[in-house]
This record gives sequence, C-alpha cells and structure tokens, in this order.
Amino acid sequence: MDAQVSFLDQLFNQRILHDSGVDGLYARSAVFEEVISQFEEFALAFGRHEISEAMVFPPGMPMADFETSGYMKSFPQLAGTVHAFCGSDHDHAGLLQCLAAGDDWTDQQKATEVALTPAACYPLYPILAKRGPMPETGAYVALQSYCFRHEPSKDPARMQMFRQREYVRVGTAEQTMAFRETWKQRGQEMMRILELPHEVDAANDPFFGRAGRMMGASQREQELKFELLVPVNSTASPTACMSFNYHMDNFGKAWNIRLADGSPAHTACVGFGLERLALALFRHHGFEVDAWPSGVRKALWG
Repeated sequence: MDAQVSFLDQLFNQRILHDSGVDGLYARSAVFEEVISQFEEFALAFGRHEISEAMVFPPGMPMADFETSGYMKSFPQLAGTVHAFCGSDHDHAGLLQCLAAGDDWTDQQKATEVALTPAACYPLYPILAKRGPMPETGAYVALQSYCFRHEPSKDPARMQMFRQREYVRVGTAEQTMAFRETWKQRGQEMMRILELPHEVDAANDPFFGRAGRMMGASQREQELKFELLVPVNSTASPTACMSFNYHMDNFGKAWNIRLADGSPAHTACVGFGLERLALALFRHHGFEVDAWPSGVRKALWG
C-alpha cells in the first residue's frame, strides 16, 4: 500500500482526522486542535518580547490586495477566488433547473471582491502601507491565518485549507536578514526540544511554468528561502514544516511600504505550518498524546 495512503488511513482510523471525500480537506479532531493550540503557545514563547503587535486574519483577503501581491503571476495553479450568485429571479430559476438535472451550474457564479488567502503575511502589508513611513525600529508582527492552495493530495501534510502562524519583520535589509537568521536557529532549537528529526535546506517556491523554473532557480541561488524539513509522510521526501523567507524590497515596492528615509521597506518572515507540525508530532510520537515523551509534553503543556 502506498505510504501516503497508509499514514492518512491511520489518521482516519484513529479519528485524528476525518475524511470529507475531498483530498486535502479534512475535519480535525479535538486532540488535533489541542496539539495545534499548545504548539502555538510554545512558538509564541520564542521572541515574544520582540513582537510589536499581533493580528489574526480571516481566510479571505480583498481581491485588490491579492492582485497587488503578484500571486497570479507566480502561482496561478494554487490560487483560489470566491465566487457568488449575483443573478435575478429568472437566473435563479435556471440555476435550480441545472441543479435538478445534475448539470453544471457554476457558470452563473461571478467573482466577488474576495480571494482566498494564500499566505498569512499577505493581508498585513497593505495595513502597514496605510500607516505611512515605518519608524526606525520597523515592525515585528505575529500573525495567524487560514490559507488556501489548490493542490489536492493524498499526502495528509499537503492540505488545501491549512493554518499558518507567522512572524513578519519589516524594516531595513539588515534588520530583516538578522531576523531571518535568528529564526533559522530558533526553529532548529524548537525541533530539538520537541524531539523531531529535522534539517534546514535552501529551497524555492513552486513558481509556475518555464519562467517560473528560472525564478525558482534564482531564488535558490540567492538563498532567499530556507525550509526546515521533517519526515512526516515519507522519510525519502521530508515535509517543509517551517520556512524562513527574505523578500528583499519586493513587497515594500508592491504595496508602497516606506522606511523613514522614503526608501522601500524590506520584509522577511518565518512561517510555521501548524497542521504539518501537529502531524509530525503524531507521526514520531504516536497517536496517544498522553504517551508522548515527557520532555515533549512538558514543552507543550508545561
């Protein structure tokens, strides 16, 4: 049996996750949610004194900001947008006929002003831009958001709807690079405490198409992105459970986020894949949380 299906079936059999009939879209058990909640508290203990503010975003963001991000240029295969019925009584009657006949009714849907959030940090940047020039200390924001990426898979670590916990640093190149390097070390320390096997490696985002392959190679060559990898679904192909990203001034330019001297702000972020980290803990420590190693339980539950 395929190893991916095997682990997924174990999660279903143990009622950690519940099958919805759509790959990558699962109901989560109370114990799964408790592990995520405790991990978030654990993560917030690292660098809590450095945070300037915290925000939680809904799973949707304004379409205008989604377009400004450039996501459709780089990752059209992963994007999701929100559509809704906007027709008349006559149109509704036609829609009901389609439903009754089992025909496609989605052509009567129209795009709304909402896109599904692809990355937790995206909604932050337009908020910061509206505030005017950054103070000399920049910004250091803790975020959490549900995100969507259209990549259905039998791999339970590759969900279509998932949560990201992020820390975002906005400021000068020096401030943002120092932030990223600090978190690369902290991320590894966190995994050692949680007794999870891991490695950090240079990586690239899944840019689309031939031009995207060139962009990915450039991103990796410049070491703009690193990932912390943990064997979750496969030991041969470990899963990226954290990412450490330096965006240079790309988002500063896109959203017109300015430093005190008027130059575009640089940004960096560290992202935690909350579902992936929970799955890693179940994979390596078992499905019975009460039987996890005492050091892991102490780190998460105190």
